[in-house]
Amino acid sequence: MTQSSLKSHEAATPIVIVGHVDHGKSTLIGRLLHDTDNLQDGKVAQIIESSKKRGLKIEWSFLLDSLQIERDQGVTVDSTRIPFQLGQREFVIVDAPGHRQFLRNMITGAADAEAAVLVVDAAEGAREQTRRHAMLLHLIGIRHVIVLLNKVDLLDFDQQKIEAVQDSVGELLAKLDLKAAVFVPASARDGDNIATRSERTAWYKGPTLTEVLAQVPSPESRTELPLRLPVQDVYRFGDKRYVAGRIERGCVRVGDTIVIGTQKTRARIASVESWHTAPQISAVAGQSVAITLEPDVIPDRGDILYLPDNAPVEAARVKTRLFWLRQEPLRVGETFKLRLATAEHTVTVASIDTVLDLENLTAHQGDEVAAEGFAEITLAASETIQFDAFAPGTADGRGVLVDRHQRIVGGAPLIGAALTQAGETVIHPTGSHVSAVDRTRSHGHKGAVFWLTGLSGAGKSTVARSAESQLFAQGLNVSVLDGDTLRAGLCKDLGFSEADRTENVRRAAEVARILQDAGQVVLVALISPLQSDRLLAKQIIGEGFQEVFVDADLSVCEQRDPKGLYAAARQGKIANFTGIDAPYEAPHAPALHLKTSANNVDSATNSLADFVKGFVRFARPARLQS
Repeated sequence: MTQSSLKSHEAATPIVIVGHVDHGKSTLIGRLLHDTDNLQDGKVAQIIESSKKRGLKIEWSFLLDSLQIERDQGVTVDSTRIPFQLGQREFVIVDAPGHRQFLRNMITGAADAEAAVLVVDAAEGAREQTRRHAMLLHLIGIRHVIVLLNKVDLLDFDQQKIEAVQDSVGELLAKLDLKAAVFVPASARDGDNIATRSERTAWYKGPTLTEVLAQVPSPESRTELPLRLPVQDVYRFGDKRYVAGRIERGCVRVGDTIVIGTQKTRARIASVESWHTAPQISAVAGQSVAITLEPDVIPDRGDILYLPDNAPVEAARVKTRLFWLRQEPLRVGETFKLRLATAEHTVTVASIDTVLDLENLTAHQGDEVAAEGFAEITLAASETIQFDAFAPGTADGRGVLVDRHQRIVGGAPLIGAALTQAGETVIHPTGSHVSAVDRTRSHGHKGAVFWLTGLSGAGKSTVARSAESQLFAQGLNVSVLDGDTLRAGLCKDLGFSEADRTENVRRAAEVARILQDAGQVVLVALISPLQSDRLLAKQIIGEGFQEVFVDADLSVCEQRDPKGLYAAARQGKIANFTGIDAPYEAPHAPALHLKTSANNVDSATNSLADFVKGFVRFARPARLQS
């Protein structure tokens, strides 16, 4: 196969547009498409009409903000991919969201970009999202960065003011090991230095934006790299089985011997299938193909096909750069799905190695990763992961973390295998093959944890055990984790210091999460006096956590004193006893508030049982109905 024929298969060059909300990304793209004659007939008239209806000058961003929510709120909600041509060269423009709540879309939208245009409002300079987007460009490995200093008309095209902004943005990029290929002073609305040189910036001798884009290096041919063909699916038609997928790098040829995933089975490529075209004998990086194998082995979705002498990295513990998207912090021990090409692996956060401070862009050790934070972490899997370490300009190692609700919660490029330290205990947690949906269908309800907190003597265990009996009789799969029961076994090594109480809560929460994942309704009866400890439990358990405040006055609890603990504490025989010489922090907004001072056990039980059934949406399974 000749080099010219290989080039004919190369995809258009992806260019991602990023920047702080309201700095003009969508306006820039609309103007760029217009000035380079890439608009469909009639589009300009539509834009003019839409702008007039809103009492605006021509609003180029209406080309892209096609969703009503975007027009109403003035922000880009999702990533938009637009074919775009300059001369004989083809590009794909990716308009990535700028508002912080839409950053997860940017991770996927910018993942394959060859270059980036970072749009900065020259009048405002670098803002918080400018820093975040610059960090993301570093994270996902964008090598060619163009900075468009937009709205320079607001600075009256003043060279000194514009260059001061240029210097500040350049310093920001330098801290992230990024260097702008060029800074272009421009007005996207008016077209200054977009496709034609502006007379209003006579002092600027650099290229226009279109000239810069034309100079962006073409994607390196991935055809010469070792073969990587992730299996998307396997289909059978008649007597043939077809293995389908997109070639990420390298090429496949009829007659080649390939290796299949971690199973290491070898097979020969019998054919590269084609429909309505001449038969193919090969295919290259960037093409989606269907091949047949001899012998007729069956790969799994996610398996990587590769050549025998060029295997990918294999590891069950991997290091990753992380951009964390969830609003709650990430902690060690949390479990997710790692999506890597077409594969999915259950992974647990084994350690948080370094956390980046976005204010000063310095790295330090940390116990958690804050919302929208950056870090390097180690992930542990229950199986071997095959991957190529993340490299700028390629699709290698580009992973994302997904929670149990199939939401992307983090961008996670894999940077290599995690080496085991001397004396380190390596764990490999295993994930269940039984889905949450299947468990819900079987039990007639989803799993959840109802965390009963309150003073000793408030009635937590009494209400929990009574509700357990009622719910079980009605067909729910329910269990109770009682504080005294836990301390008699799992937590018998713990005392009552603040650190031991926190560990007691952590262990109870970990057990509750396991039971919840198995589809059970879990009633936890635990004093858990500190709000910080209950927050820890919520973070461990996740969305199934419901806080229930079992509320009785201290005087009533002392009066009851079923275990004689208050009397002992008053006599100084028990130290750090909650309510006496240790604080109890009542919940601010519990999901359910049970007032139990009046010994109304039946009423509290019924309230709890009804709340549980409503939350887990209990419906008796068909196999239990009469």
